[in-house]
Amino acid sequence: MPVNVDATWAKRAAKAILLIRILVGWVFLSEGIQKFLFPDSLGVGRFAKIGIPWPHVMAPFVGVVEIVCGSLLLIGLVTRLATVPLLVDIAVAMYSTKIVTFAKNGFWGTLHEGRTDLSMLLGLIFLLLVGGGTSSLDAWLVQRRDRIHG
Repeated sequence: MPVNVDATWAKRAAKAILLIRILVGWVFLSEGIQKFLFPDSLGVGRFAKIGIPWPHVMAPFVGVVEIVCGSLLLIGLVTRLATVPLLVDIAVAMYSTKIVTFAKNGFWGTLHEGRTDLSMLLGLIFLLLVGGGTSSLDAWLVQRRDRIHG
């Protein structure tokens, strides 16, 4: 019985995309929740400390964006669209925190401190490029639409 290489590759790719969605979605969802659970260290207080304007508005706003978009990534709904606000979020986070780290800790210290941010940035870019994959609500909705509209 011949092995269908394309089908095997597609199954592995679907699993890999699902893992990236879970990884990136979970990190943003949990970080968004923590902005509300620990406002002094991760929410309003942190935003004020690093100089984000209007921290009492921006911290809850960013927390909600991370919760909503992280959840959308987890279920694979409007995956590409959900990455856009998170890309802005992570870009602002990297700019506002890693510039200070670089001046204080140098190149290697900044690489160490920025590893999660860089991983999230690359994961988001990956999901923006490939979408939610076949194990996503996006794919299910497309299949459903195609069945209905023939």
